[in-house]
Amino acid sequence: MKLMIKLKFLFLAATLCPALLHANETVTYRVLAADKGKVTIVNQKGEVEWSVDNRFDCHDISLLPNGNVLMPVSNTKIVEMAPDKTIVWTHESKPKAPYAGKIEIHGFQRLNDGNTMIAETGNRRIIEVDKEGKIVKEIPITVERPDSHRDTRRVRKLDNGHYLACHEGDGAVREYDETGKVVWTYKLDLAGRKSTPGHQGHGTQVFNAIRLPNGNTVIGGGNNNRVIEVNPAGDIVWSIDDKELPGIQLFSVTGIQALPNGNLIVGNSHAGPANPQIFEVTRDKKVVWQFKDWKNFGNDICAQQVLDTPGKLLR
Repeated sequence: MKLMIKLKFLFLAATLCPALLHANETVTYRVLAADKGKVTIVNQKGEVEWSVDNRFDCHDISLLPNGNVLMPVSNTKIVEMAPDKTIVWTHESKPKAPYAGKIEIHGFQRLNDGNTMIAETGNRRIIEVDKEGKIVKEIPITVERPDSHRDTRRVRKLDNGHYLACHEGDGAVREYDETGKVVWTYKLDLAGRKSTPGHQGHGTQVFNAIRLPNGNTVIGGGNNNRVIEVNPAGDIVWSIDDKELPGIQLFSVTGIQALPNGNLIVGNSHAGPANPQIFEVTRDKKVVWQFKDWKNFGNDICAQQVLDTPGKLLR
């Protein structure tokens, strides 16, 4: 009888909350993500709380502490948008002479001092811009295979003042000091598999990386189809391979967020409706939360942030 009641409860919960599928324990998050030509916040029940049209393919996004959303609206422009959809701040990147080619922004971050860090492909640099739009810092970056679309993906400024940059075209994660000197590098490999093209293929097109408090780096491998944690020496100390989690296949791993309890939030784009778009996994590789919302989002959630997490979210 108790088992029957429990099964009925689980069925009712899944019916009421189709966007949030839980496993092993109850976890609920609001989610900010970009897809289907919109930037949207959904609540724990999968209901739309806030949404704005944005036809641009976002590769980064942030809900700021003031409640505004920092997001790209074109290849070259990012904006800060208030909840009433008023744009309160804008930055547009332009080619820096003598370079005259295309510019793209795939990574940005609002810093604690109020400035905004922006990684510019084409210009091959990281800049920090103040509230008035003035460039107050400029850090050159190293790119072995220059490509105005693939020079960088996600980039973050670290607590030590350095910058952690994912170079999609080079298949490498590099840490730069304040002068642009490379002080640490990790190059992805094919993990013993053949290279195949595309988001659903297999390669080394790295997308995202975060630095943990213990000094290790967690890397969302993009079409490397895995999540790896490497120590400062470059040794893999933990990983999730593409078919290691029951019922989940990793395709293009774009989102990596770390919770204070050590769990990771993983964004799995281009994986199709058989797989969650986002999920939370413990360090013993148990999936405790899955997000599937094919009504409000599609197969290309590259920019996402889970909200209302306990403690500070590292992303």
